[in-house]
Amino acid sequence: MTLPLLHRQVRPEWIDYNGHMSEAFYVLVFGHATDAMMIETGLHAGYREATGCSLYTVEAHVRYLRDVAEGAHLALRTRVLGVDAKKARFTHEMYVVEGVGAEPAPGAAPVATTELLAVHVDQHGGRAAVFPDEIRARLTGLVEAAPEWAGRSIVVV
Repeated sequence: MTLPLLHRQVRPEWIDYNGHMSEAFYVLVFGHATDAMMIETGLHAGYREATGCSLYTVEAHVRYLRDVAEGAHLALRTRVLGVDAKKARFTHEMYVVEGVGAEPAPGAAPVATTELLAVHVDQHGGRAAVFPDEIRARLTGLVEAAPEWAGRSIVVV
């Protein structure tokens, strides 16, 4: 099983003084992709209301690879890379595509990527909580191999 692509279009207010999408809005769109993953895996608003638990991002590594212009159509691919009792590691890859609902072209390179580590948190207790079995099973069922760029650290070259 794979997660569906998330689609967005770059809004005028997302454009910075350099004439392309501002770094803050890449992160916003990646956040929308995380929300979509949460909905698909059962960590939706109803789950959060019923359990008081949610997924909190505790670490992120963003790579800005190419400029994105106003009006560009985006498609985001999410990959779950690993899950344990209380944590999930996943990535989002952002592509510019031809139009609304389009898929990235075969062999297309992403314009940005992010790798995230998230913890399942009991908001009432303020601490990490074990995933319910059915949520963990859904996440585990999505685990796939990490892309070659995942797991890297920032270094001065």
